[in-house]
Amino acid sequence: MPDKPPQPLFETNTSNAEIRARWRLKPDADPARLPLDQLDPGNGDWFQQNKELAVFQRLRGEDPVHLTENSQFGPYWSVCKFADVKYVDTHQQLFSSDILHGGIRLGGRPISEPPDELFHLPMFIMQDQPLHDQQRKVVAPMFTPSRLAALADTIRRRAGDILDNLPQGETFNWVREVSVELTGRMLATLFDVPQEDRHLLIHWSDTVERIGDPDYFDTPSEGFNEIWRCFEYFNDIWQQRQKASVPGEDLISFMAHGESTRNMPPNEFLGNVLLLIVGGNDTTRNSISAGVKALNEFPDQYDKLRGDLSLIPNMVSEIIRWQSPVAHMCRTAMQDTRIGDKQIKKWDKVAIWYLSGNRDDEHFFQPDKLIIDRPQARQHLSFGYGIHRCLGNRLAEMQLTILWEEIMRRYAWVEVVGQPKYLNSSFIRGITELPVRLHRH
Repeated sequence: MPDKPPQPLFETNTSNAEIRARWRLKPDADPARLPLDQLDPGNGDWFQQNKELAVFQRLRGEDPVHLTENSQFGPYWSVCKFADVKYVDTHQQLFSSDILHGGIRLGGRPISEPPDELFHLPMFIMQDQPLHDQQRKVVAPMFTPSRLAALADTIRRRAGDILDNLPQGETFNWVREVSVELTGRMLATLFDVPQEDRHLLIHWSDTVERIGDPDYFDTPSEGFNEIWRCFEYFNDIWQQRQKASVPGEDLISFMAHGESTRNMPPNEFLGNVLLLIVGGNDTTRNSISAGVKALNEFPDQYDKLRGDLSLIPNMVSEIIRWQSPVAHMCRTAMQDTRIGDKQIKKWDKVAIWYLSGNRDDEHFFQPDKLIIDRPQARQHLSFGYGIHRCLGNRLAEMQLTILWEEIMRRYAWVEVVGQPKYLNSSFIRGITELPVRLHRH
């Protein structure tokens, strides 16, 4: 792989504040009162204002396959019912994830013949078969049952260390002190980089999601420049590990020596690194935070947990369903087709809302409630279905399970004592601040 870093995606003098202001929702915006044809579920303001569930409740009832014609992402369809989301996700010949067809996020557009100067970030989740399967297979050995079992003691030791060093008798941000810390340490392990660099990994994960956030960067270009630092960091590691006579057992080593990945161009290498960083961070991190929030909202379920700790594994699945940390994925229709009662044209952008499907009362009983012994909790959509199902889902579940076992050994109650703050993003359904206070047994 060449040493030269890739060029920026684009340069713009438009500030993130200007871009955000153009599409900003009023603080009193009510999804129940807006004209249906003006409802844009992909606007991150709904999520930051904690109103996104009301948006999708309306759409499931009135327009479950919904066309938004005017948005910052251009026109797109929203698929909101459980069965329809699963249908799209499992028919990859009809609905492409490939970056050249528009990718997996709102805003992507088909590119029939990308010019040389256009920079894009291919990654295996944004590729169709057979390349998707070839590259996914390279990193899959990291997540085999035997490797996960070998990580269990490390996760338990780290969880205990984090919990034992939390502030006692005072309020602190659970997201920063626990959720970010545990996932950061695991990312450093998976990449086999120094633990003191774990905060860089979290920072780059946050950068991916907050490139357009005026509270994070003044312009998108600043965010992209930060991503190039990620490239430079991992390119050095790549070069070292590719020269190793005995390949290591970490994600970078697997890619450096894998038949379908060892000759990746720089932008594809960076894309796959970012995919693994974000995938290893956001689902687990936001589910850790959501679990505390949910148990405080449903204290009867906290009591149920205290009475039966064997419910923790099922509770973990229910928390992941309830939070839906990846709110949506996008697909591009590869031919004219139908979803529900709507005609979808070739090249139409289709957002499949895992968040909405997980709150579908035709599939889940009382879906807005956290029910930690819910019989079909594992049937949630949060990890996706089909060929793109989350590769690290078992690792995420194991981290959450072990953490809650260790929490319950130490604390009778992790009390939420202030209002949470939420990420302005319709892709990652994130909690940025969760003020808590601890109560020991």
